[in-house]
Amino acid sequence: MPLFRLSLIRSLNHHQRHRRSEATASLFLSRFLHNVALNPVFENPTQNPQAPSPSVSLPSTPPPPPRSYAFTSAEEAAAERRRRKRRLRIEPPIHALRASAPYAPPTRDPNAPRLPDSTSALVGHRLNLHNRVQSLIRAFDLDAASLLARSSVYSSTRPTVFTCNAIIAAMYRNKRFKEAIALFHFFFKQSDIVPNVVSYNNLINTYCDRGEVDTAIQVYHEILEKAPFNPSPVTYRHLTKGLIDTGRIGEAVDMLREMLNKGHGADSLVFDNLISGFLNLGNLDKANELFDELKERCLVYDGVVNATFMEWWFDQGKDKEAMDSYKSLLDRKFKMPPPTCNTLLEVLLKHGKTKEAWALFEDMLDNHTPPNTQAVNSDTFNIMVNECFKLGNFEEAIKTFKKVGTKPGSKPFAMDVAGYNNIVTRFCEHGVLSEAEKFFQELCSKSLTPDVPMYRTMIDAYLKAEQVDDALRLFTKMVETGLRVVASFGTRVFTEFLKNGKTIEAAVLLTKMGEKDPKPDASIYDVVVRGLCDADELDKSLDILDQMMKYSIGVTPALQQFVRAAFGKVGRNEDIDRVLNENRWRFSAPQPRPFVQSQRSPSASAKMAGWQSSVSPRVPGQPASGFPQMGGQQYSGPSQMEGQQPFGSSQFSGSNH
Repeated sequence: MPLFRLSLIRSLNHHQRHRRSEATASLFLSRFLHNVALNPVFENPTQNPQAPSPSVSLPSTPPPPPRSYAFTSAEEAAAERRRRKRRLRIEPPIHALRASAPYAPPTRDPNAPRLPDSTSALVGHRLNLHNRVQSLIRAFDLDAASLLARSSVYSSTRPTVFTCNAIIAAMYRNKRFKEAIALFHFFFKQSDIVPNVVSYNNLINTYCDRGEVDTAIQVYHEILEKAPFNPSPVTYRHLTKGLIDTGRIGEAVDMLREMLNKGHGADSLVFDNLISGFLNLGNLDKANELFDELKERCLVYDGVVNATFMEWWFDQGKDKEAMDSYKSLLDRKFKMPPPTCNTLLEVLLKHGKTKEAWALFEDMLDNHTPPNTQAVNSDTFNIMVNECFKLGNFEEAIKTFKKVGTKPGSKPFAMDVAGYNNIVTRFCEHGVLSEAEKFFQELCSKSLTPDVPMYRTMIDAYLKAEQVDDALRLFTKMVETGLRVVASFGTRVFTEFLKNGKTIEAAVLLTKMGEKDPKPDASIYDVVVRGLCDADELDKSLDILDQMMKYSIGVTPALQQFVRAAFGKVGRNEDIDRVLNENRWRFSAPQPRPFVQSQRSPSASAKMAGWQSSVSPRVPGQPASGFPQMGGQQYSGPSQMEGQQPFGSSQFSGSNH
């Protein structure tokens, strides 16, 4: 028994010594690797025998193999990681190049509502269509813009919801409410285009301006029930304003509470509509109550509300209270956007507070530090320039137009076309064409292009001053630029040109206009053809008539009767009949290919004879090729909306413009 206990004790002691030796070796190895990672200068005794040995005794075990993927610093390791990532991007792994099953898009729930177009849909041909419609809108040719947008519904390039909204909003701005409503139903009800919240807001605003507030509320409930989005604050602005205008201010307050209960923020313009409504009713306490609620809900609110109070106090003859409201707004030191400051400028100038208005204008110029802060816009300059013209101070108007801030860091405003258009219009109204020409040339010298209103203003001013050559020069430039000439403006200008003996020039200009799409209106051709005939320029009139037939403009019966009479007087009936012959520009029937009998075997000839005998006999009047007669067929274009008339005429029958 003692011998057994002695052997057991010896074995335990040997096991403990072995464990201590392994622990010591592990401790040294961890310290060694730690020093190598943190100190590249650390000497490895296994690689440099001359280096001093560490104090810890090592067992007789072989050293670990060197790690070839270690790095001398953290920066080198990070650089290697970036290199590997770049390589993976350039050379993807092998498994990524293997052929796999084609990606199947997730199946769409057929019961889910369709979503309107996003801005990513406005690319390619659809973007080109949108730009064409917008150019026609800017040229005030809403009939052509509407026709183009409606025609594209039946083409492979369907309009986006943004194109539809653009033409509907243009109709609304021009007070053509009936057309705006009809276009909404055509695009979004009949043509299966999904509307967005802007589409519904345009429709609600149109109904409210027509006084049909109940219908607008029905559209609002349709958004809540069917649309895959919620109403926007603009929706509540239109509804509250429409309700207040019809004397239903209580329902407008309920609409405000509904907006807040649905989680929308306190919109300053919705509150402003209600405050203005109560002020017009003489209920100042309720207006102040709403104003206090707005200030509690919003740390920063729109200063338009103060402008509403100022307007009401000025109308009451209490200038002190009005200016106190204005000073309380300035004391808050809000960074007000240009539209808010422009409203304040208009109120101050309207009620004779010119000193305060100019001080506000100069402060706006000082705070204009783009791109961080846009403190002014072209409307700001237009308000102050118009005030100078009202006082008859033209020199001050020019200085104001070019005025910049004096505060360090402020930058001059880059004037746009709208600002130039305003000052040119003011000078033309006062007959100062020399200054108008200077600003027009200044605009052209910059990276800006004059728009249609500016050309119209300058040409009308030249014609009024009987400077026909200048008007002709500018009109030629307008045509060469590719801007749209609407029917009313074109007929007036060409009439003046023809009246002043510019017949050849008028024919050349109309020819240039016809080379581009969309083609000029038929009324412009009518005026020019009649003027050429009256000036005995029959050959030129024949050319214009030939263009009308070629472009399918359409010659009215009245014009046909006029030109036949004019050519009949000089015995040229055949010439006019040839030009007015519609069959010249129609599609001709396809000509059959000539059949040449080749040498065939008897069996092949028999088969060919049998095939020819099996063909049905030709119908009299049909060409030998067997195709239906195409001569005289013309494309009638897409179906029109109910009440819609062709291009060049009033868009909707019975509409009041």
